[in-house]
Amino acid sequence: MKEVSIPLELSNPVDFFGVNDVNLKLIRKKYPGLKVISRGNALKLIGEPVQIDALNKKLVQLIAHYETFGRLSQDEAKELLSSNGESKSYSKSDDVLVYGTSGLVVKSRSANQEMLVKSSEKNDIVFAIGPAGTGKTYTAVALAVRALKNKEVRKIVLTRPAVEAGESLGFLPGDLKEKIDPYLRPLYDALYDMIPGEKLNHFIETHVIEVAPLAFMRGRTLDNAFVILDEAQNATENQLKMFLTRMG
Repeated sequence: MKEVSIPLELSNPVDFFGVNDVNLKLIRKKYPGLKVISRGNALKLIGEPVQIDALNKKLVQLIAHYETFGRLSQDEAKELLSSNGESKSYSKSDDVLVYGTSGLVVKSRSANQEMLVKSSEKNDIVFAIGPAGTGKTYTAVALAVRALKNKEVRKIVLTRPAVEAGESLGFLPGDLKEKIDPYLRPLYDALYDMIPGEKLNHFIETHVIEVAPLAFMRGRTLDNAFVILDEAQNATENQLKMFLTRMG
């Protein structure tokens, strides 16, 4: 008999194991000779070394599927546990930008969005101009998240001018973050669609993802980063010059 503790580097272990631990029960059913105990971000395995090694390999597949697609349903877990590899029905499509939370699939849905995606792959700086509601910000954030996940950049910087939409809200209460958050809410909404909450909060705390008003960009050097300036039409000419000269 052997006892092993396997760490699970997951953003949300509860989501991985499923409602009422349904996926954990499938694992136990598949390997009845093992005692499988879930403890926080780790699995404790007790049993024969051969079976422990076999389950460890399956866990790698299950975790890879969860991290790629942002979900692991009961049917998907059952299929992965019973197969020799990842099912073709869950293979990653080339036109998918990123797999968001709760199985959300984010991809370009119009010719102009597809043009934005292709332009960003060929150029260092891209200007996206179009009517409201055409997915300019959402597509740009998806491209930034994809670049971060693929380790093409070290950080994401999202910024926009702190301009109200037609009516003055007066002085807002709270500290600096609470004052500027209402202006940056659309960027947060897109991020929460694509990155699990706990992981996103960790990225923000460690400054891997920065969301800040344009006024705070002065003096910065933004190298090895995916930088998005949202609502750029509200920026002044001097602000645009300042922003463009921040690129490292």
